Amino acid sequence: MKYGVQNWEEVSHEEVFKRFGRGIEKRIYRLPHGKEAEFYLKTGHSSIACLALTKEHQVVLVKQFRPGPGKVLIEMPGGGMNGDEMKEDAMKRELLEETGYTGDVQFVAEILPDAYSTYTKNFFVITQCEKISEPQVEDNGEEVEAILMSLEEFRKHIRTGQMTDIEGAYLCLDYLNLL
Repeated sequence: MKYGVQNWEEVSHEEVFKRFGRGIEKRIYRLPHGKEAEFYLKTGHSSIACLALTKEHQVVLVKQFRPGPGKVLIEMPGGGMNGDEMKEDAMKRELLEETGYTGDVQFVAEILPDAYSTYTKNFFVITQCEKISEPQVEDNGEEVEAILMSLEEFRKHIRTGQMTDIEGAYLCLDYLNLL
């Protein structure tokens, strides 16, 4: 079956603002009827996050201040990728840095966060996690505390809406048949 909706022609794009790896880009598209329309898109580096489970089936989470909501949240470990770093390697590094845990990494999904962003979010499941070191706080002063939570508590926590990457949490739980 063929649908009538087609990609629009990009007429131009320009960076409006960029700082700390995030930005706003203005794009002008020519619509199918010939008119042009401008859109402002969020840009940035693709991100990674994981549902990390210990051998005892405890969920490894991080507690940290988040500037957007302006408060401390409990959420899945994650972050950004450095340069040409492979997604799986970046996820292992972030988990170790933020929590001191390591485990078996499995890729779950790459998603589009919303219709007005140019980056992707990548989600992983890391099983058989064990603590091998203390969290390694970075030089940027970011404070992160690793905590453990039961799967039942984690499911309740997701439903509060008080964390980022909720869609990834559900994707990871579904991947493990734990919904």
